[in-house]
Amino acid sequence: MTTTDKISVTVEAVIKAPVEKVWALWSTPEHIINWNTASPDWHTPWSENDLRVGGKFASRMEAKDGSFGFEFGGEYTKVEENKLIEYFMSDGRRVEVVFTPEGDFTKVTETFDAETQNPVEMQRGGWQAILDNFKKYTETIDTLKSLHFEISINTPVSKVYDTMLAENTYREWTAEFNPTSRYKGSWDKGSKILFVGTDEKGNEGGMVSTIKENIPNKFVSIEHLGFIQDGVEVTTGPHVEGWKGALENYTFNDDNGKTTLVIDMIGGTGEYNAYFMVAWPKALKKLKAICEK
Repeated sequence: MTTTDKISVTVEAVIKAPVEKVWALWSTPEHIINWNTASPDWHTPWSENDLRVGGKFASRMEAKDGSFGFEFGGEYTKVEENKLIEYFMSDGRRVEVVFTPEGDFTKVTETFDAETQNPVEMQRGGWQAILDNFKKYTETIDTLKSLHFEISINTPVSKVYDTMLAENTYREWTAEFNPTSRYKGSWDKGSKILFVGTDEKGNEGGMVSTIKENIPNKFVSIEHLGFIQDGVEVTTGPHVEGWKGALENYTFNDDNGKTTLVIDMIGGTGEYNAYFMVAWPKALKKLKAICEK
């Protein structure tokens, strides 16, 4: 593609979600692959994103029937968390994305340099369709009862498994959920385990769980049974029933000496999805850093 004489096109959408959630879903690869399409007959099978000045991104967009596909990428020139993203596409065109909080809503305004191969209005329609798909995904994801995250770690499976579960390193990577995060109990199959942390007032909260399965270096399944509220275990009641039986699964896949770590959260009410969607990618990035030291 070649650039025009700086013909800029703007598309926008007002999304019923706080800016923190909008930013997280916009910039995290495991979510990008779910919304980055202009029509149902296309999809994004993979995405990579290094969201920092000088960082690069890339996504593969393909027709589902395999008839056509291309890679879309570029390099970031300005990043202001929850506010602004600027980048140049690989063909030199500039894009600016502005995130504007409006109470419980967020306006996303995207301005891009048009190219010359297709009519400007066709380009506007395509970019608007992708933005509209992002809006739909963001506004409906909290109703889903499963979440999926994964990360590639340049370390053998055995080290990732040990680092993830060891008491001292567990505290390090789960600090992204709560600075005081820790566990009490055992990772042995059938064992009771408590995942706890304290709030700003010093009250202890968390989850009451059991280890449903633990196959070393391969798979761990945690079954949640209830909550800890002000230091007290609560495993009955209407609020608990919505979470009882929810699973948190860790799968460790060997990839020629590297590890692909997959997290699947299945069940529950979905009320904490927005929190998990922000916290899990940060926690996995921290775990990766610890493992690759």
